[in-house]
Amino acid sequence: MKSILIVIAALSTTTSLNAQQQRSIPLSGIRYDVTLDSATASSRTISVAMTFATAAPGTVLLSLPAWTPGEYEIQNYARFVSDFGASSGRDPLQWDKLDPDTWRVVATRGGEIAVHFQFKADSLDNAISWTKPNFGFFNGTNLFMYPEGQGTDFAATVTVHTTPTWQIATGMPRTSDSTFTASNYHDLVDFPFFVGRFDIDSTQVSGKTVRFASFPVGSITPAVRNGVFGQLKKIIPRQAAVFGEIPWTDYTILQVADESFSLGAAAGLEHQNSHFDIISPIVLGNPILASLYSHEIFHAWNVKRLRPVEMTPYMYDREQPTTLLWMSEGITDYYADLTEVRAKVTTPRSFYSTTAGKIDNIAEAVPTALEDASLSTWISPVNGTKDLYYDKGSVAGMLLDILVRDASDNRKSLDTVMRDLYESTYKKGRGFTGADFWSSASRAAKGKSFADFEKRYIDGREVFPYDSVFPLAGLRLMIERTVTPSLGISVSGDDQGLRVVQVVVSGPGAVAGVQLGDYLQTVGGLDTADPAFPDKFNAKFGSTPPGSTIPVEIRRGTQRLTLNAPVRFNTAEGRRLIEMTNASPKAIRVRDGLLNGTLQQ
Repeated sequence: MKSILIVIAALSTTTSLNAQQQRSIPLSGIRYDVTLDSATASSRTISVAMTFATAAPGTVLLSLPAWTPGEYEIQNYARFVSDFGASSGRDPLQWDKLDPDTWRVVATRGGEIAVHFQFKADSLDNAISWTKPNFGFFNGTNLFMYPEGQGTDFAATVTVHTTPTWQIATGMPRTSDSTFTASNYHDLVDFPFFVGRFDIDSTQVSGKTVRFASFPVGSITPAVRNGVFGQLKKIIPRQAAVFGEIPWTDYTILQVADESFSLGAAAGLEHQNSHFDIISPIVLGNPILASLYSHEIFHAWNVKRLRPVEMTPYMYDREQPTTLLWMSEGITDYYADLTEVRAKVTTPRSFYSTTAGKIDNIAEAVPTALEDASLSTWISPVNGTKDLYYDKGSVAGMLLDILVRDASDNRKSLDTVMRDLYESTYKKGRGFTGADFWSSASRAAKGKSFADFEKRYIDGREVFPYDSVFPLAGLRLMIERTVTPSLGISVSGDDQGLRVVQVVVSGPGAVAGVQLGDYLQTVGGLDTADPAFPDKFNAKFGSTPPGSTIPVEIRRGTQRLTLNAPVRFNTAEGRRLIEMTNASPKAIRVRDGLLNGTLQQ
């Protein structure tokens, strides 16, 4: 989440509290030894040694990061450290803490120094470290200390010591089977590691190697993995077309599925040539995971390279809030969905449905400005808006795409804006500002000002102008009441269909005899896998009187059973995004250009 076109700001200083006025004496020859084997994994720890040289005696200041880029949350990794020690040859060295995440070591002479510690690895979190008896993962931000005041432009090596039969997977360049190298600290901490027993396979996408590592062994069938590879072969070229290049020589998907993760949940974290997903086992094989992969891969351009100026370069000891996180995350989410459509991995109808769902979520949330939501994510507000910049930023991106295409008669688009920012800021070695973004959008829209849009809908809390913007792309947002069956069950799609993963006690499904692991085939004779199922059900059964029953067909092993469930309905108000039948030729050009990634010549 790498052959690595990442911006390196020379000698940017990361400092901590009292360390702001102090600098470590210079260090050279920095290397890290990480021991993650069957013994340490079973004890849920990782052993770390950092070795370096000093030219003279003095004070060495070593700090651990407080957060991992992409997580936008201070996690204070120093709290997981124990058994810290330091030595020069056979001689122990005095040390103490300068501040909560900085260790102060007294070097009595020049020469090689080693520090060592244990890191508690029991957090199932994309940004921390976690072990099981036969496996573990870690992030560099957790384990790799940096010298205060020396900057980030130092090379380092990492050697992983593990059980002989275990594997290692990471995006970091290798110099041997177990030794890896990074040319600077930003790269060093941007390569998560898998160590242990796991499955791994690879394919070629646009001439680049793409690997898929998954734990536990056997959690991903060859058919599912090949299906993912097939999707990525379509999606990645569509994403690369936005920016004009693929910025890595190889890419690695690292995926953990574990029962202790939130039921039905999936979370990903981007890195420069990889991403790391943690998912609930019940969603294994679900086609919707393609959206997660698409989102995290798009981040390789938008966030890992194209990044707001407030986060360029990364500072690892403090928050780096920006009002532009809606663009980094929300617009990424828009393109995650859009490039699936352009790649024919999903349909326009599914894209419209996903977008309408995001609009529903926006409507249900506390009115919040996108710029405010971007800033507030660092403090995890309890009013439900912590992640609002994803859905609301995604819809804002779609509206802006339509406005740019309409103003330019589909000769320019949001793609144009993203490419322009990538070339004019990231490629020039700097982060982008809000002024950069809006100026680029205005140029693409033939001089149209977006000042009012930004004031009312991005910095303001007004309801998005759906009724005036969507028709410019031949689309209309409809609000309607729907009636759907309430069976009291939850399902998750996999390569065999819709599998029942939860049954509410005394609910209609339980009363009918539906069991965990059953595959839901039809409800009322209607195919539940049909995207139009809710509409068809509403039309067929909306007026069915209470007390009636509805046939529910399930597959249980090799059996097909028809069960009768008592009628219970949920009535909800929702939104639908539909194509207008009377759209103008220009609006159709805009819509087709958006869905296909094309422009008028």
